[in-house]
Amino acid sequence: MKKILFILSILISSLSLAQMITSNLQKKMLALGETNQLTIRIKYLNGEKVNSARENELLPFHFEEIKDSIGSADDYYERKIEFAVFEEGKFTIPELDFKVGNEILKTPAYEIEVVNTATKEDVINDIMSNKEVDLEMADYWELYKFYILAALAVIALIIAVIIILKYGRRVKKTSPKITTNLTLKELEVLIKKKYIESGDFRSFYVELIDISRRFITTQYQLPAEVLLTDDLIDAMKANNTISPDNEKILEEVFVRGDLVKFAKTFPDENTMQKDFSDIKTVVERSVKDIEFENLRKDV
Repeated sequence: MKKILFILSILISSLSLAQMITSNLQKKMLALGETNQLTIRIKYLNGEKVNSARENELLPFHFEEIKDSIGSADDYYERKIEFAVFEEGKFTIPELDFKVGNEILKTPAYEIEVVNTATKEDVINDIMSNKEVDLEMADYWELYKFYILAALAVIALIIAVIIILKYGRRVKKTSPKITTNLTLKELEVLIKKKYIESGDFRSFYVELIDISRRFITTQYQLPAEVLLTDDLIDAMKANNTISPDNEKILEEVFVRGDLVKFAKTFPDENTMQKDFSDIKTVVERSVKDIEFENLRKDV
């Protein structure tokens, strides 16, 4: 009996010393632009350091962080994030990772509904009765001149596009090399910002993915800047121009970029350096992709 009590006391004491994470979301329904607060607390640290996303970078991009404060002691950690959402709809705060020593602690996911209180059906009464007014041609011109001018601008744009497509083929032949050189210069600017050395992985991947999307849009004629990651990966696989090796690299980097954006992973310096080198290789090899596709079409 004494042995059983001794074992139970050891188990209870060890559980009491284990790290415990709790979180609290102030509101689960918000008005558009209303401030909300998420509080995360970790107890029983025993001097262990807490690692998480950088300040003002913990929540996904839908959530506009207003204030991010962190308080800590040897045995206690608290983080309070004030934020607002400026879009209607339902949004999810995913599980957030906090690394304590060799252990990963996670908060629960929260779903928030954002409503626009200005869209309620309120009764509006006219200040005065409607009055009929006879309009002349000059009045109609003032009313519709912007629509007429916009229509003329669209017609002019269509004519310009037709002319470019018909007479601009010489420029098109050199466009792959031009696109490659411009993208390589953008990558040089990115690496000079030293995000890798400073550990700012979120800024690094946001800019790397933006450069890659612009490159794919111009070089491979895919709408990469408007497609979601999964849709873009499917579009690249269905495209005969991009080589399989380039497809694989782009897919891996884009998926990792999404995980970083939503604080699902924390890449190290070697991973970031490898992804940068791989994207640079894709850009340099893209000219051969275009040349091979042109030869295939000619055959």
